[in-house]
Amino acid sequence: MRIVPHILGAAIAAALISTPVFAAELTGTLKKIKESGTITLGHRDASIPFSYIADASGVPVGYSHDIQLKVVDAIKKDLAMPDLKVKYNLVTSQTRIPLVQNGTVDLECGSTTNNAERGQQVDFSVGIFEIGTRLLTKKDSPYKDFADLKGKNVVTTAGTTSERIIKSMNADKQMGMNVISAKDHGESFNMLESGRAVAFMMDDALLAGEMAKAKKPDDWAVTGTAQSYEIYGCMVRKDDAPFKKAVDDAIKATFTSGEINTIYAKWFMQPIPPKGLNLNFPMSDELKNLIANPTDKPAPDKAI
Repeated sequence: MRIVPHILGAAIAAALISTPVFAAELTGTLKKIKESGTITLGHRDASIPFSYIADASGVPVGYSHDIQLKVVDAIKKDLAMPDLKVKYNLVTSQTRIPLVQNGTVDLECGSTTNNAERGQQVDFSVGIFEIGTRLLTKKDSPYKDFADLKGKNVVTTAGTTSERIIKSMNADKQMGMNVISAKDHGESFNMLESGRAVAFMMDDALLAGEMAKAKKPDDWAVTGTAQSYEIYGCMVRKDDAPFKKAVDDAIKATFTSGEINTIYAKWFMQPIPPKGLNLNFPMSDELKNLIANPTDKPAPDKAI
């Protein structure tokens, strides 16, 4: 039987429409997600209010986690996978990069600073938050700024940019500080609260989170001259442009729709679990600018 060319063409076109040809084009993380039916999200257990565990369920919550779930929703649509399963994998400051690199975690949105050193190991999404590295001290403490810390015990969290900055400052200025590197932010605050350190150096928003969960939040204050301004981003594996674009597009859509304002208010301006305490941490001008002009570049050095 002779097949009319235009009929044959129409049949081929119909077949292409009904067949998910994009599946054959998928590479990297998107291919992994499509074939496994699962996306694995990295999360923290104590980075309040960005990514943390609030109750016995073990399910993470937080500002960054809500943004991460917006990415998952977008990928479900992009891959036509409404039943895509979400798997959670706990990460720490020390393990978060290796677990993204080795494929254990597909996406990590927490409180990870985008900087040049890390950019050699992983790729970052457009920024989702901007912070300044400062101090948490007793409100009536004489230790109000970094110059006051000479010869004192100062705690920070291991594997963070704050640890690198405070150790470099200590060496360069010969301040004689005893820098204590705790395993996580909760342990860092416990060191401070118990008097084993006079100050806790970390990102100001994370310090506000630790202060909010203190026994007496009004006894504490975030203080000191910012030693760096840093942008948090979501981490993905290097050189996986299609997946990075999917992540970036989902975050930008959350910004342009205005949904980011609702997410921000939920975690920084309203009571949050588990204790229902309010960080009362208004959105900074730096973050407003980042939302209006998304970038995947590290923050410029604006430290005083």
